[in-house]
Amino acid sequence: MESKWLEDFVSLAETRSFSRSADLRHVTQPAFSRRIQSLEAWLGADLIDRTSYPTRLTAAGEVFYEQAVEMLGQINNTRALLRGKRPTAQTTIDFAVPHTLSLTYMPKWLSSLESGFGSINTRLIALNVHDAVMTIVEGGCDLLLCYHHPRQPVQLDASRYDMLTMGTETLRPYSRCDRNGKPDYLFPGTSKEPVPFLSYTSNAYLGRMVELMMSDVKRPLHLLKHYETDMSESLKMMALEGHGVAFLPESSVVREVRNRQLARTDGPAGEWEVEMEIRLYRERPTAQRVGKALVARLWEYLEELNAAQADRQKGAATGSGRAASKAARTAEKRES
Repeated sequence: MESKWLEDFVSLAETRSFSRSADLRHVTQPAFSRRIQSLEAWLGADLIDRTSYPTRLTAAGEVFYEQAVEMLGQINNTRALLRGKRPTAQTTIDFAVPHTLSLTYMPKWLSSLESGFGSINTRLIALNVHDAVMTIVEGGCDLLLCYHHPRQPVQLDASRYDMLTMGTETLRPYSRCDRNGKPDYLFPGTSKEPVPFLSYTSNAYLGRMVELMMSDVKRPLHLLKHYETDMSESLKMMALEGHGVAFLPESSVVREVRNRQLARTDGPAGEWEVEMEIRLYRERPTAQRVGKALVARLWEYLEELNAAQADRQKGAATGSGRAASKAARTAEKRES
């Protein structure tokens, strides 16, 4: 039996919907159903009454739900206990990070941290966005770094978790280009000649961001799906080979754009793009769960950096306002 089967079943018991739970667990509905069936086969009992709608648990399912919740709690508590007893546990910061950020943002960010804060030992857990969020909820990491958008928010209780905004990331369409920087494909395409599209799977966070963007654009896109995956790095490699257009985080293609290997397919206007925040979360320390001293020091350092940056931005805005006022007064004097 796999622990993810227990998590699947608990989700299904709480949502009473295969489609909703499959979406929350970031798997296709057929794959989700197979995992529930695998759990039932392992137990030798039917947990779901498939003759009723909405989904209902059998008598065995009702009994097993309580046991599944308890087993998951024991697994998570045991993991936290063993990690706390590791010799390096208190001197290592565990990060849960979506795959894309682990490749694009994390390496440079750690370099800047070490130049200001000092050297730190880190352990990176690269996951999809949903599983990364669940990792901090279940106590499996110290810090969560992830994307955020108001229409696709990370659902973490603000009374339990602290948050810092680390920056922004823009998702844009790119394709292979020639030496002059001219892309192989241009948006929006036509019904007769649709643009070959390198797509994220529907359960990928960036895929949902692309769907949101497409629902907002004024001009429709004519796309023909040519390839699908949940990994942005895989989409980038396909785009580099000329297979079509992919929506990629700007930070992941800096080198390729500079070297004229990839170019934006939407032109400089930026009609087809979406901006996301990059956020850092930690569980707020309490008397019962103090947390690591190293994490507390790092968090304090980052808060000070953010405050200093906010002060600089405020000062710059004030300076611009004063300059504009001075220019206006000068203009008035000339007119008079």
